[in-house]
Amino acid sequence: MRAKQLKQLISRCVKAQIEGDEDIQPIHIWGPPGVGKSAIAKEVALEMGIGFVDLRLALLDPTDLRGIPVVQDGHARWLPPSFLPTQTVPDKNGKGILFLDELTSAPPLTQASAYQLTLDRRIGEYELPDGWYVLAAGNRMEDRAVVFRTSTALANRFTHITLEHHIDDWSDWALGNGINATVIGFLKFRPNLLLNFNTESSEKAFASPRTWEFVSKFLGFLPKSILNESLEGTIGQGATAEFLAFLKIQNELPDIEKILNGDHSFVPTRVDIKYALVSALASRAETVKQYDSLIRYSYKLSAEFSVLLVQMLASRDDGNKVMACPSSRQWALDHGDIILPRRK
Repeated sequence: MRAKQLKQLISRCVKAQIEGDEDIQPIHIWGPPGVGKSAIAKEVALEMGIGFVDLRLALLDPTDLRGIPVVQDGHARWLPPSFLPTQTVPDKNGKGILFLDELTSAPPLTQASAYQLTLDRRIGEYELPDGWYVLAAGNRMEDRAVVFRTSTALANRFTHITLEHHIDDWSDWALGNGINATVIGFLKFRPNLLLNFNTESSEKAFASPRTWEFVSKFLGFLPKSILNESLEGTIGQGATAEFLAFLKIQNELPDIEKILNGDHSFVPTRVDIKYALVSALASRAETVKQYDSLIRYSYKLSAEFSVLLVQMLASRDDGNKVMACPSSRQWALDHGDIILPRRK
């Protein structure tokens, strides 16, 4: 299931749990490392304005979930851990998502502790409040991560969904979250490198949505002298070689300043140069005048690249420069089905 569909499914289940009289079965998100399982869970909670408790089960012992026993009136009473949500904590009106992350990486005894939490919404003397929805995530056996087989009894408590990565879903997210325009442009050109995960490879680093975010940050502060080796240690040698070749194309483009300042005579025909040019232009634009120049230039490009250029401009726009451009109104009328991203 693609990210947009998965977010819709989780949102519907959380809403039903909050508003309904019956408990809704938990969802277990499956997928390779770095594909965005945890990010989707957090985004749903943020967009719904509810609480979010992230439990990394691989780091917990069974007693960490159940709590510790104390003697009270001659009987043993279990004190639950403070990280579990309660009705007495006014967090987001007492509603939220209890996220059991890395469930498959937890040893069997810890998974057994989580079983009662997913089955009965309680563990020991602790009871999960009605407004909280249980959501889990984990890697697959074939991913060669630290994974323990999930018992059939625990597995049968979940609706199991495998998260599929897709360049359109990722680029929509990237445009709204400040990812470097060059990274977005490159991956639109080479979408198969968004996730370059090979379980048979002995290479430590590999490309994934998570590691491309690291690359975006590196481009902001690393000098060229150490960029190559740093990228290889982040996304692997193959992806680094192709990304550096893309950067070289950008460096060999005609004078970007001329296009920014209104000279729109250069219109590339090669697809790789189009992606390199669009991302370079979006990265360099600073003033309203330059933004306006690029919106007008976008009409010289095919529809796909026109939209991508303006979307990239909008994703960098923390001062409403796009809306201040004289040409933006006409562009919006001509592309009425396009929703421009807002910088978060």
